[in-house]
Amino acid sequence: MKISDYNFAGKKAIVRVDFNVPLQDGKITDDTRIRGALPTLKLILEKGGSLIIMSHMGKPKGKVKAELSLSQIVDAVSQALGTPVQFCDDCQKADAQAAALKPGEVLLLENLRFYAEEEGKPVGIDKEDPAYDEAKKAMKASQKEFAKKLASYADCWVMDAFGTAHRKHASTAVIADYFDADNKMLGLLMEKEVAAVDNVLSNIKRPFVAIMGGSKVSSKIGIIENLLGKVDKLILCGGMTYTFSKAHGGNIGKSIVELDKLDVALNVEKMAKENGVELVLPVDCVTGDDFSNDANQTIVPVTNIPDDVEGMDAGPKSRELFAKALDGAKTILWNGPAGVFEFDNFCAGSRAIGEAVAKATSEGAFSLIGGGDSVACVNKFGLADKVSYISTGGGALLEAIEGKTLPGVAAVLGE
Repeated sequence: MKISDYNFAGKKAIVRVDFNVPLQDGKITDDTRIRGALPTLKLILEKGGSLIIMSHMGKPKGKVKAELSLSQIVDAVSQALGTPVQFCDDCQKADAQAAALKPGEVLLLENLRFYAEEEGKPVGIDKEDPAYDEAKKAMKASQKEFAKKLASYADCWVMDAFGTAHRKHASTAVIADYFDADNKMLGLLMEKEVAAVDNVLSNIKRPFVAIMGGSKVSSKIGIIENLLGKVDKLILCGGMTYTFSKAHGGNIGKSIVELDKLDVALNVEKMAKENGVELVLPVDCVTGDDFSNDANQTIVPVTNIPDDVEGMDAGPKSRELFAKALDGAKTILWNGPAGVFEFDNFCAGSRAIGEAVAKATSEGAFSLIGGGDSVACVNKFGLADKVSYISTGGGALLEAIEGKTLPGVAAVLGE
């Protein structure tokens, strides 16, 4: 069922959104994910439905944590929707509030992950424990009951949380078992996300340049290896690149490194060569003598970082290399910053990438930005309207581009 064809009049819709927004002192610092869900939520209300909104926040691992309560965002969601939002402080005890909802009314459920059943993983037992398999089996049964309760509040289920679509959680996939095909659907945001990924994978215009940043090679190795079979150029930046430098015997000072992944870094370089992919790595960096915005800076080669400092941003020569690699690109994928962009004094590398991506986009490239940090980058630098598409998903986007089936999509489309 397509959401645009569904008759919501007099119906209660339970909608899985991704309101896992960054908070500082209880205030939202980036509301991109809330704004992303608005078209779906407003469509349901305009069509005469009532809304039950559910989301997770952070990783409480089955424990109630006040700092991760969705009660902190009620006012922001009310303001964004233009209507009062009720709140239920226990997502498994919303029967009465859900039943009382009238058309046009909205109820936000408390953080789903306050229950371990949402993720469906046994808590407090090691995988090596002989009893783990039995605990996992019991948890899966509990997860079904958890999902069944959520489903009982509504007439239909809308999946609009692309950021969690790669997880087979109670609210993102298991709940689908309790709705027939005519009463479960992708939200407008999910439809756009799926189309954007499809555009990158099935309609690649070359040169195709991917930019992968972030702190760890290990967290990106699957997508990096997959991209080496698709892209013409691959720019690697951020903390992960010090592992590449170390693999070649470089001195990296106090920079972040994965010493058990040196062989992985060398293999990435080998694969790039075998696939004819131009691999672009930083050659210099901006260092800091402390992990703070006010740290003393020096610019040094990435292979010769003094012992008492750490690399915190791409240096000027590296920025030139990145911009040159993006010049003339026709398809661009960007996931992960080039440094500690949160600190204004160490964001020049990420800014340079953002501006180069924007320039290529203005010259006809399709640019897809994904992952929380990359999205925060384009917003920080005022470039959001100068790129083609900003994805709300990080891991989900990368797994989709890897060619993996996303449980949150398959649960609706039956793939």
